[in-house]
Amino acid sequence: MASKYKYMSGFGGHFESEAIEGALPQGMNSPQKCPFGLYAEQLSGTAFTIPRHLNQRSWLYRIRPAVCHSNLVAIDNGLITNDFSTPKPIPNQLRWHPAPLVPEGESVDFIQGLKTVAGAGDPKIKTGTAIYVYTANTSMKNKAFYNSDGDLLIVPQQGTLDIQTEFGFMEVKPEEICVIQRGIAFSVNIEGDARGYVCEIFNGHFELPSLGPIGAN
Repeated sequence: MASKYKYMSGFGGHFESEAIEGALPQGMNSPQKCPFGLYAEQLSGTAFTIPRHLNQRSWLYRIRPAVCHSNLVAIDNGLITNDFSTPKPIPNQLRWHPAPLVPEGESVDFIQGLKTVAGAGDPKIKTGTAIYVYTANTSMKNKAFYNSDGDLLIVPQQGTLDIQTEFGFMEVKPEEICVIQRGIAFSVNIEGDARGYVCEIFNGHFELPSLGPIGAN
């Protein structure tokens, strides 16, 4: 599907991009002085002791360091929970209609519209998963969010999500998916009604499944 953004092709490889030509340091990741007075910071997706072929990390060159932020403020959890030990499990087969859209006259952004459907495990011990639905009709204005518990797999069912991350922009439409990994700040812009599903994993990262007998292609 056509998108207003241009993406780098490939998966699981090494990429580099710059907003201004010459912004990336040459020959080293963290020089004493970065071009244009930028600040070098590394975002680690795995432990630094892990073997190199399994290591996941990114170098970012910021106008201001990440430590320069205002005080974080707690918000209402709404219908989000990660306590899956209290509810009694339901062994019966279940089905449900799509989540109701945001009522007319109300404004709900992506984070406010998240609702926990099911889950197992505990993010405190880094094991398990959680399933959410979301309904939203307004953009996250002057607001960003990052998930410390796990990776998010977002599946729009209605409406397009225009997602801004620390690495750039993504336009995610119905019949497309996106993954935002743990610790990456993002903001979601929306025009009109939006609805969809989110899967969160507390351990490791999402990976493409092995093809097995299908072969390399």
